[in-house]
Amino acid sequence: MSGEVPSRSSRARRIVRGPRPEAVPALVGRACAVVGVLDIAAGVFPRFRHSRMHAIAEVLPGSLGPFAAALSLSVGVLLLLLAHGLKRRKRRAWRAAVALLPAGAVSQFVYRHSVIGALISLALFVPLVIHRDEFKALPDPRSRWRALANFVLMSAGSLALGLVIVSAHPKRTIGDPSLADRITHVLYGLFGFEGPVDYEGSTSWTVAFSLGALGLITAVTTIYLAFRPEHPAAHLTEEDETQLRALLEKHGARDSLGHFALRRDKAVVFSPSGKAAVTYRVVSGVMLASGDPIGDVEAWPGAIERFMDEAKAHSWTPAVMGCSETGGEVWTRETGLDALELGDEAVVDVADFSLAGRAMRNVRQMVKRIERAGYETRVRRIRDLGEAELDRIRRAAEDWRGTDTERGFSMALGRIGDPADGDCLIATAHRIEGAARSASGRAAAGDGWADDQPGQYGDLKAILHFVPWGTDGVSLDLMRRDRSADPGMNELLIVAALQAAPKLGITRISLNFAMFRSALARGEKIGAGPVLRAWRGLLVFLSRWFQIESLYKFNAKFQPRWEPRFVVYRASGDLPRIGLAAMQAEGFVSLALPLPRFLRRQAPAPRPCAHSIPEQGVRAA
Repeated sequence: MSGEVPSRSSRARRIVRGPRPEAVPALVGRACAVVGVLDIAAGVFPRFRHSRMHAIAEVLPGSLGPFAAALSLSVGVLLLLLAHGLKRRKRRAWRAAVALLPAGAVSQFVYRHSVIGALISLALFVPLVIHRDEFKALPDPRSRWRALANFVLMSAGSLALGLVIVSAHPKRTIGDPSLADRITHVLYGLFGFEGPVDYEGSTSWTVAFSLGALGLITAVTTIYLAFRPEHPAAHLTEEDETQLRALLEKHGARDSLGHFALRRDKAVVFSPSGKAAVTYRVVSGVMLASGDPIGDVEAWPGAIERFMDEAKAHSWTPAVMGCSETGGEVWTRETGLDALELGDEAVVDVADFSLAGRAMRNVRQMVKRIERAGYETRVRRIRDLGEAELDRIRRAAEDWRGTDTERGFSMALGRIGDPADGDCLIATAHRIEGAARSASGRAAAGDGWADDQPGQYGDLKAILHFVPWGTDGVSLDLMRRDRSADPGMNELLIVAALQAAPKLGITRISLNFAMFRSALARGEKIGAGPVLRAWRGLLVFLSRWFQIESLYKFNAKFQPRWEPRFVVYRASGDLPRIGLAAMQAEGFVSLALPLPRFLRRQAPAPRPCAHSIPEQGVRAA
């Protein structure tokens, strides 16, 4: 370390725990949600209007005389949409609520002459005005694709709610309309037209007005989202990247994940001195940083303070994924946040690596068997490859990706062969044509090897891509292989990289990150208690989807040393939300609407490449 991290107790007191939600915004948000649910129920269910709960709903905003059903639905839906924004202190949600509540109060007085209803509206309005200074959070990054998502989700919700409305008046329905008739009636009603379902008395008008209100809300919210100013997603500018590269050149040896800060779909905040930085992405309201801050450790507190100020300004939940023990200590001390061990990073010291010995028997046999099948390896710097070969490697890596969704955030660079990344290391496996024919003959004789004819990528069969870790180390970024290639390609290339490392001036290689490694290791030992065994059993079960155990066992083959990594968070209640945001960022969970390729928005940089899972080519988180 270049120096001791200075104690900043006064700063820690100023930003302890970061932007915790204040009591007033949280209470107002909950009140809006409760009012919204009651208003929707009052408008949809006839029996509810004659219950004791209706006595409460009658004086809440939305129950306005002859327009009760329609306005209850409209105001209820709008308040439910606003509730979360008010909890997060969003300025625009505050403005909408301030406009909506007086309108509800005026409607109460004009249509029902209800003084109590108007007073309750003002009871919610007054705290909003008094505490207006607490609602100053800036908008989240967004794009106009949110309008399409809103239209689809609101349309689906309006259709479902419309079916409830149409079916909620059985005693006043004329005849016995089928489900198709009811759906048709809802679809017509959302556009303001009469459908095939008829009712007695004024019920038909009430249902039509309610469905029209739902359609209007869908249209208005979609138009608003489509035409509001766009705040594009995180993007690393050329100036930011240049400054980050300068910091990595001086301090890049400190953290194996440092080079991944150069992903171009991240944003960055710098310390006041410019000697340190924190890169992040905002996902579902979580401001997600990864790894340690970049730069001089003495300047870390300044960058961390800027990070926390940005989180507070937007009312984002701050979190850090995969920081080191030193990084975790600085984060918790400077901010008052908490840290939890997330797993371990496998680091192999080149000088200590050898294929000899009983512990390496399986790897040794696998490598020799593959070499006898006619595979050869090449380990080179990116700058030493020609453009034609680089293009072939890029296309192969894209084609061999195991999933439709790109994966990676905290431990993935997101590109291969960029001219600025000349120090990156690439290991490739090739099958020579003569050996392929020989292996084909052995397969016919019952050896078990597949007949692997040259494909569109020639003799290229597997790829490993590493990013620099200072001047004497590399960190694994991407693992891809041809599905028709023989098993063990990843083991072959890792061994090849370790054996070629001394000639390239590399003394340490960071491999995959194994989540909950210590729990898996301790849980399988003799004497492990029932709680630890149960926890390990759950992790093994989850490995069916996330391959937690397989990553640990794959890493352990190379006898690495284990470096703990931590997640830094504000409160225990934030962990589920942070976990979901992390899985979204890494590409394991997608809440976005699936769009055709020609409609997908092009990223400002090459698409992120996956990393981690040995068999699927995704390095892990």
